[in-house]
Amino acid sequence: MDFSETSRNEAAEALLEHLRERALRTDGPFTLRSGAIAEWYVDARQTTFDGTGARLVGAAVLAALAPEVVAVGGMTMGADPIAVATAIAAADAGRTLRAFSIRKEPKDHGTGGRLVGPVAAGDRVCVLEDTTTTGSALIEAIDVLAEAGVDVVQALALIDRSGGKVAHRLAERAIAYVALATPADLGVT
Repeated sequence: MDFSETSRNEAAEALLEHLRERALRTDGPFTLRSGAIAEWYVDARQTTFDGTGARLVGAAVLAALAPEVVAVGGMTMGADPIAVATAIAAADAGRTLRAFSIRKEPKDHGTGGRLVGPVAAGDRVCVLEDTTTTGSALIEAIDVLAEAGVDVVQALALIDRSGGKVAHRLAERAIAYVALATPADLGVT
């Protein structure tokens, strides 16, 4: 597959197939970050840390990005491989795009702080997450970025298992939201 010429639908479909084959677990129960218990789980890192999976992630996310976005990232660790894969896919397609990460806690040495990477006040960015149930990681990232003067214009999750709750939370903040997959897309409920 030529990832630089891949349409949004082709990229998302290829990503879904990889997630179903490599990342979807149905041998629960699993405790989610939100504290909820689920019978299925998507271990997205089985895709985002895989070479082929990372290429699929980068192509699918790049195809869904708003044109004004100049940087992508989110809470470490879930967003990190997605951001780097997307920045690389953008470079391969001739688009300048930077990646950033947000630490869970401020660092007390070096340059300190929570925001890491080439992003600055006034930049228009997309916040990323691998899997979301409540949107709390996306909201935390948005709040950190707002504190730094960074303009969040879009948020994107590879998998949204919230049943529309995350889209509603982001709409309240006037942030465009894209979910590349839902449980139905993965064949689970």
